[in-house]
This record gives sequence, C-alpha cells and structure tokens, in this order.
Amino acid sequence: MTISRRGFLGGMAGAAAALVTRPASAGEHTEASTFAGYPGRFWLLHDTTLCVGCRSCEAACNVVNELPKATAPIGDQAVFAKERRPTATALTVVNRYAVDGKLVYRKQQCMHCNEPSCVSVCLVSALTKSPEGPVVYDPQACMGCRYCMTACPYYALAYEYGSNNPRVMRCTMCYSRIKDGKNPGCADACPTGAIQFGKRSDLLRVARDRFQKHPGKYVEHIFGEHEFGGTSWMLVAGTSFGNLGLGSFANASHTPLPELTKSFLSLVPLVLTLWPGLLVGFYAFTQRKEKLSEEEARARVVEALLKADDETKQKLAAAATKAGKDKEKEIAQAVKKALAEAEKKKEASP
Repeated sequence: MTISRRGFLGGMAGAAAALVTRPASAGEHTEASTFAGYPGRFWLLHDTTLCVGCRSCEAACNVVNELPKATAPIGDQAVFAKERRPTATALTVVNRYAVDGKLVYRKQQCMHCNEPSCVSVCLVSALTKSPEGPVVYDPQACMGCRYCMTACPYYALAYEYGSNNPRVMRCTMCYSRIKDGKNPGCADACPTGAIQFGKRSDLLRVARDRFQKHPGKYVEHIFGEHEFGGTSWMLVAGTSFGNLGLGSFANASHTPLPELTKSFLSLVPLVLTLWPGLLVGFYAFTQRKEKLSEEEARARVVEALLKADDETKQKLAAAATKAGKDKEKEIAQAVKKALAEAEKKKEASP
C-alpha cells in the first residue's frame, strides 16, 4: 500500500492540528492569545434593505480576482432558484429569500473574522490575519490539508479540485486594492450603496445611525459585530437573520472559535518527535476521517461549537487541564489504540 505525498501531509496535518501549536513569530497573534483586533482595520457593511440582487458584486469580484465570468449572466434570475455557496470560481454569491411576501437578498462570502478559525488550524501559516482586516492566503505555503475549510463556520471556503496545482479559494476582501488605497471591487460596483467600505468604527456608527433614523425598518442588531469574536463583514437587515439563512447563528458565541479550543492545541508539542510507529496511527486516523464527506465533517464541527454553552466550555477546559498533566501517557494510549485498530484492519483485509 502506497501513500501519496499530499496524502501523507494531510495525515500529518490531521493529527498535528489537534495536538500541536506552532510557534509564533515576533508580534504575531496566535490561537493561544486573546485578540481584540487591529486598530484602524477596515470593514464592509452590507445593508440587505438596499440590496436589489443585481449581482454586480459577483461580476466585479470575478474581474478583480481574474476568475472566469459567471456561468449565469448578471441579471439572470434563475440562479436564485436555490441557495448557493461560494465556489472556486465564484468567491461571493448573492442569494434571494422570500420574507413576508417580499424578496430580500443577502451576499455571502468569507467573513474575514477578527480571530479566524481557519488561521488557527493552519500549521504552515498559509493563512494569516492582516492588520488591514482581510485574511490573507499564500498558496505557495499551503499543503492542501483543507482543515481551514472544515473549521470555517460560514461555509465560505472552496477548493480547486480539478486543478493540477489546487488552491483554497475564498473572498480576498480585495486585499491588493486596499493596500493601494482603493475600495474592494464589490463596494465600487454596487449601484445602490448596499455595500459600504470603511473603518470599523465608522461603519458601526453608520449602522447605528440607520437604526435611529429609520425606526422599525431594521432589526437592531449588527451581524458580525460580535459573532465568534467579530468579523470584517457586517450585515444589517429589516428581518430576522434566520429568514436570511443565518438561523444557526442566532445564539452564536461572542467568544472567538480559536479561544474555545486553544487549550487542546497546546497540549502535546512533542508529537513531532515521537517514534516512527506514530505515522501508522496518523494514517489509520486519516482513513477513517476520509469516510466522512467534507460537508458532514464541517457541519459537525459547526454544530458542536454553536451548541457549546458555558458549562460545556468549563468541562472542556477541565478536560484539557487534566490531559495536560500527563501528556506522554495520553499520546501513548491514543497511538496504541490507533496501531491496534490499524493491525486489525490489516488482518481482516484479504
């Protein structure tokens, strides 16, 4: 039985992602620290009461990121027949929802979280949080494990499965344009002003001013201000966010996702120096994980995190503390079990 280079690296990532915390360079934020956000960072505000579903933002996104034109031309209403998610060739999508006899549109893309779970699980720093706000991706560093896709609660990342040199694809928040002092392409292309770009403090003020000036028009909640520690995309609406496909986030924790798991990520840094037999355990674990589709795995992660209440978090913290008292013993037991299962599988195979 042979293992490809990418398969081997994927197995290493799977085991190490749960057991290892990479060292941080000077000034770098890691999953083991609390991050209030870079001062002066940029945000985008999407006002769904102003969005008409023209999909100009989709077209602009494809131009900026040098992607193929959308298969459904701008203005084609057929795309709204079913809810869409971002893909490798459509980094942002607009969906339509029927609410109380009216049509409401919502733009979906990478949320560029203040403390991104995708960044915290990346072992090779292919994903990093920039001071300007966007989460930046380095395809040359990426090892293709795709754990960032599983960690994202917003289903915003896609993968170039058909490419010979695949990348993880997601909204870039037009980072190169921001660095040049320009607006993101979607913000410039929006004909109704439904998408606005600016400093976080300014956009929060804009959103709250709209609540005051138009009482009853909006649900007085800024989605993205606090959800999972906050995001660089904010959303305001005139209806419940549950009516816009965001019902699962109704009681989302204000605690960043990396904060919920940081205790476990620092438990066993010695895993990379363990005996070679550990690799067999990695492979057996990877084989079991591959039986689940990425959608199922991601859904289970998101569901577990969304349901985590204070009591659950306390239990997780207590378990992490207990495990940390005897790291080598915990690893040895896990490896022994994995090796035994791998051996049974080998014996059972013809």
